[in-house]
Amino acid sequence: MNVRSRTITISVKRKTGDVFEAILNLPPKMAPDAEKKENDWWSFTTERGPAKLKFFDNKQLGILDYQFIDAEAKWDVPMRVVSSGDYSEILITLNKPEGMSEEVFEKRTKEMEQITQTMKQIIEKT
Repeated sequence: MNVRSRTITISVKRKTGDVFEAILNLPPKMAPDAEKKENDWWSFTTERGPAKLKFFDNKQLGILDYQFIDAEAKWDVPMRVVSSGDYSEILITLNKPEGMSEEVFEKRTKEMEQITQTMKQIIEKT
């Protein structure tokens, strides 16, 4: 099976504006060594070594796209925050980077599913 993308959706018990702001401020809560550098890039260390992340956001439209770069790959990730009453839905689409094997993509997708559960816990406590 040739998987090209996977969308992960989580429901968070917080209003959309709060979720949006919480996500923009998540890096230091997820990675203790996270630092915001010039041009709004966050840098931090992952289990695969140094990484960096930059959001390309539009709060009015609920867009929280980001670029994530580590030693393994460069990911351009569409992310949306959608209002659902007292809840918000967060949709994250992972597109398989060029040259990445199916096996590695599946492994990274499973890791991202775990990361989104940690995000959910942090956002709901914020």
